[in-house]
Amino acid sequence: MADLTGKLVAIVATNRFEDSELTSPKEAVEAAGATTHVIATEPGEIEGKNGTKVAVDVTTSRADAADYDALILPGGTGNADTIRTDEAAVEFVRALREAGKPTGVICHGGWILTDANVIRGVKLTSYKSIKTDLVNAGAQWVDEEVVVDGGFISSRTPKDLPAFNAALVAEFAK
Repeated sequence: MADLTGKLVAIVATNRFEDSELTSPKEAVEAAGATTHVIATEPGEIEGKNGTKVAVDVTTSRADAADYDALILPGGTGNADTIRTDEAAVEFVRALREAGKPTGVICHGGWILTDANVIRGVKLTSYKSIKTDLVNAGAQWVDEEVVVDGGFISSRTPKDLPAFNAALVAEFAK
């Protein structure tokens, strides 16, 4: 397994995230040695749509992209729809991508990438309902378990988590 010791990974999410799409990648990168920070719009904790509660380490308004080595964007329709309206979150994601930091995105998590305007020409996958949004933002959408392209690691749904997590760890270690 790749070694992520010394890497700091940002996880940008808010309430109603898809529980396994936050917790499973978080556990995978931590098992490989990374430290993670959950970054949300408000301090305290956020709650997944199935009740998982996760402590918030930093708010989007205080997060500095320069501090992080990689980014994970979990899905969950409510989470993805809300977080993309937070300008600080959008700016944070844009800054990470402009700095060339690898980004893992699953399910609806890609919605914020359309607002950050960072996917033109990138091959991605996602939950099928946001395909049109990603294509309209310039992405080349495909229906595959996991896609790695241009610093992005993308998957469709929780059933893709084993492949997604393996690709995340491998790409974050580069």
